[in-house]
Amino acid sequence: MVNSQLGGGVASPPRSCAGCGGKIADRFLLFSMERYWHTRCLKCSCCHAQLGDIGNTCYSKGGMILCRSDYIRLFGHSGACSACGQSIPANEMVMRAQGNVYHLKCFTCATCRNRLVPGDRFHYVNGTIFCEHDRPEAALLNSHLPPLQSNPVLPDQKVC
Repeated sequence: MVNSQLGGGVASPPRSCAGCGGKIADRFLLFSMERYWHTRCLKCSCCHAQLGDIGNTCYSKGGMILCRSDYIRLFGHSGACSACGQSIPANEMVMRAQGNVYHLKCFTCATCRNRLVPGDRFHYVNGTIFCEHDRPEAALLNSHLPPLQSNPVLPDQKVC
């Protein structure tokens, strides 16, 4: 995202805003994703923050324009599945655990490899997912390890 100032003294052709379609006659304009924007029109699709006011970067995925916080919330730090590392399409349902994002097919128990579905309970130990049956009992006896987190699995759709 680039914040530009319209030329002082040099007449430039009026530009149209990609957000509202209106002519940009403001002193400043934004150039992002190969298009020009009024500073007030380039907004996050989720939280509606004016992106020019909160930083100098924005993210685009699945037809959405996002601030950094919402991009990470929806797609994780890399936009990739925490299990397989492959990209997660913007319209795909996902599972989440401890801030990590997973394809539905990748949200599986580390021991038995059974897929966990909404309503299943799971345990998250040192970054690893276990089903209720395969939770590591040794972790319960070791006092230096944090307690197991028992969580119901809920699907999460990438919508704001």
